[in-house]
Amino acid sequence: MEAYIYDAIRTVRGKGNRKGALIGVTPSDLASQVMVSLRDKHNFDPTLVEDVILGCVGQVMDQGANIAKSVAQQSEYGDHLCGVSLNRFCGSGLEAINQAAAYVKSGFRNLLIAGGVESMSRVKMGSDGGGMFMDPALAIPGNIVPQGISADLIATRDGFSRADVDKFAYESQMRATAAEKAGYFKSRIPVKDINGIDILGTDENIRPSTTVEGLAKLNPSFAMMGEMAGFDAVAIDKYPEVGEIEHVHHAGNSSAIVDGAAITMIGSKEIGTALGLKPRFRIRAAAIHGTDPTIMLIGPAPASKKALKQAGMSVKDIDLFECNEAFAAVPMHFMNQLGVPHDKINVNGGAIALGHPLGATGCMLTGTLMDELERRDLNTGLVTLCIGGGMGIATIIERV
Repeated sequence: MEAYIYDAIRTVRGKGNRKGALIGVTPSDLASQVMVSLRDKHNFDPTLVEDVILGCVGQVMDQGANIAKSVAQQSEYGDHLCGVSLNRFCGSGLEAINQAAAYVKSGFRNLLIAGGVESMSRVKMGSDGGGMFMDPALAIPGNIVPQGISADLIATRDGFSRADVDKFAYESQMRATAAEKAGYFKSRIPVKDINGIDILGTDENIRPSTTVEGLAKLNPSFAMMGEMAGFDAVAIDKYPEVGEIEHVHHAGNSSAIVDGAAITMIGSKEIGTALGLKPRFRIRAAAIHGTDPTIMLIGPAPASKKALKQAGMSVKDIDLFECNEAFAAVPMHFMNQLGVPHDKINVNGGAIALGHPLGATGCMLTGTLMDELERRDLNTGLVTLCIGGGMGIATIIERV
């Protein structure tokens, strides 16, 4: 049995700090707004939706107590609707899609909503604690270092200079600026207040005024952490061939902290026929892969290779790629490993420009990819993200 994506909708992204436009909007409200928008757009019977699967990384405070079920209730689809929240760190939004697809392909479910939400202005990154990064008994044996150190380690090993990563970041901003101006973000909706008035109608983090010269003036974010806290030594102990780590990443060439929510509607062919809906894409393959937790962020390439093998495809069979820009070195490393040209990846910018709402990003990338494949009249796309702790996730979609 095939699993089809009938639609994808996301909110605009708001800056994830006290000055961000969406700080007054609860995460359950963010996600319920895309749920309501989906229902109103297609006018389907909401009682046919069986489950809501939402990725959310910071599952405490406003995002605790199974936020997926809270969203199911707030969206007024009906008391029948169940909800489950999951956490695969940055891959959560894509993991939700993959789990929904597995339910459909198995025949256990006919129609689900899958996606993610993260309000980083209200629930700060790391608010949930956790032993992986905080407990020496876990961190020390695994040579686990902060992600920024891992990103700088990747850049050092691959020979990416500060100028290289700044150039990539500049291109992300320019691509996002051009896409915004051209109206390419078709799956995006504004976030509204209780009176239906727009609070935010565009992605708040895009910076059209970005220049390479301006990026070059920013101080590296992880140099002091690496030296003073000893994390450079931990990484070099694992990778002695680098000699020393070149700290090239900073706020301008790393993913922005933002708020946002996104969902997809995933179901069988039969349920689509019953609802009078035409599927947009089918899910060809999905894979995960574990990597060394010290370098941590190189998972997209091996996960993508797994997905390609599962689908019986090669890199040349993929028309467009979305690789999350957690740090500039991540998609740059991915391009080198798979031989993907820059003009086929993140063509409308990425998280450096648009932001990375942790639990929602994988779903947002999927919707962006769907829109762009349709706009260009292309057929196949691959979405992939690096994941904290040393994991990667990848999903291949094909236009129907």
